[in-house]
Amino acid sequence: MTATTGIPTDAPRSVLRVSGPEARDFLQNLVTNDLGKLSQGLVYAALLTPQGKYRADFFLVPRPEGSILIDVAAPLAADLARALTLYKLRAKVDLEETDIQVTRGTGATPEGAFADPRDTSLGWRGYDGQPDEDADWEALRVAACVPESGVELTPDTFILEAGFERLNGVDFKKGCFIGQEVVARMKHKTELRKGLVPVEVSGDAPVGTPVETGGKPAGTLYTQSGGRGLAFLRFDRSQGEMTAGEATLRRTS
Repeated sequence: MTATTGIPTDAPRSVLRVSGPEARDFLQNLVTNDLGKLSQGLVYAALLTPQGKYRADFFLVPRPEGSILIDVAAPLAADLARALTLYKLRAKVDLEETDIQVTRGTGATPEGAFADPRDTSLGWRGYDGQPDEDADWEALRVAACVPESGVELTPDTFILEAGFERLNGVDFKKGCFIGQEVVARMKHKTELRKGLVPVEVSGDAPVGTPVETGGKPAGTLYTQSGGRGLAFLRFDRSQGEMTAGEATLRRTS
């Protein structure tokens, strides 16, 4: 079975640069993760709406001169830049687009590149002209249950349901960020009733196909690769065999 997603495997990335004496504090107050972790490498994070829903996910990249790069899916870059500009107000921050190219690989991490913080199986990311390496990225992220911008991650997504805590994309000790109250409430005061899970898939179904079990809606099937897939499922309706169009599926965790 070939990979099936709403965004091509080689979907382009855009790289924004945030600089200025208040750049780090500016981003620290907005995004879901702690920028103090930049001393260790890439930081995976998201910008949420005030209602706690997904707006964009990205990697924050430390630069030697003190600026911070934002590695984001190209279709989300313009909206993210607009949002950051609105939040900037009088902060001493500059925001600009760059022509930096993002490269990836699964072998030894080249000098100047960074390990992907979401899962070790996803290799490294480079921003200084490191040569790209071929890999079946869709298969790797399906195996690691990693959501993709614009596919499993949409404006209706709550990031904890998408696995952001497991993927090192949120920090509950850093203090406030946009949407923090909703995320913290989901973490500490409720039990998640649905979420992104890996499934075995037999047959083909387009991304976004509704999943049913016993004639009742159970969720939605998304990316598939090599007989595996990712689905957002209700946990109380996803214990046995399910159907998604002409495909059948079963949870593997």
